[in-house]
Amino acid sequence: MTTTVTTRPAISVSGLRKTFGTNVVLDNIDLSVTEGTVFALLGPNGAGKTTMVRILATLLPPDAGSIRVAGHDLIRDPDGVRGAIGLTGQFAATDRLITVQENMRLMADLNRLGRTEGKRRVDRLIERFDLGESARKPVSLLSGGQQRRLDLAMTLVGNPQLIFLDEPTTGLDPRSRHAMWQIVRELVADGVSVFLTTQYLDEADELAARIAVLDHGRIVAEGTPDELKRRIPGGHLLLRFSDPNSWRTAAAILTTAQRDDTALTLQVPSDGDVASLRAVLATLDSVHVEPDHLAIHTPDLDDVFFAFTGAPATPATPASEES
Repeated sequence: MTTTVTTRPAISVSGLRKTFGTNVVLDNIDLSVTEGTVFALLGPNGAGKTTMVRILATLLPPDAGSIRVAGHDLIRDPDGVRGAIGLTGQFAATDRLITVQENMRLMADLNRLGRTEGKRRVDRLIERFDLGESARKPVSLLSGGQQRRLDLAMTLVGNPQLIFLDEPTTGLDPRSRHAMWQIVRELVADGVSVFLTTQYLDEADELAARIAVLDHGRIVAEGTPDELKRRIPGGHLLLRFSDPNSWRTAAAILTTAQRDDTALTLQVPSDGDVASLRAVLATLDSVHVEPDHLAIHTPDLDDVFFAFTGAPATPATPASEES
């Protein structure tokens, strides 16, 4: 007998709408976030990302729509939602005048954990987030990366099922960003669901199982990172030559290539797979020509972002100042 395991969505949204005055900030949004995964929401400034996070975290009421978060109806059971989620915003929500340990214990008290359980959980999170040497330091003396780690650790004191990370690595150096990425991966491995907004497209590519692109309050594209990249044309092989005669011979046989007479390059349309690369090299070998340099370009999330965002808003969906 086979047992079928079903999982409910961590977030389910249908027909979400939010306006501020005459500005339509979110316009008929539908999305679903699978439990135990990272879902990334991308979009330019003013697209409505932070507004969506604030609504899903019960900080802002929607104007319309059906929304369930962590199994709770957002309108009928906001306390149930709040008890199941954690939120790390764009700016660290810490008290800079008290120590790391005191900030953590304050969160334990707010979550009514009790002295013994609170101390156990605080000590474990301080160790997990590599904050032991800074535990008795005021937060004001911590680096930016340490403050962001503390902010996330404080979010985890309540043991949330779902975490909203609103641009969590903004302003961090590359080493600190990668440290945060590893923490997010570990959280997901533990079964936590993560809703991520970010301006860093490589961050979404590294972490997200699924991505939605928001522009002018509407979802304009959604899928896995690879699915979104495959929707964008422009993959190519770039062949560079130092000898003009070799370049002209190659250009004559590679009839689909885009030529650059000054740089002596040929840009050959390609999806970047091994078969197409071999075919181009075999064609060049047949006329005894070899490029001095070859580079493969496949569409990335930057290409996706530029392809799907930036179109003028229609009168029904004017741009908002909300981010």
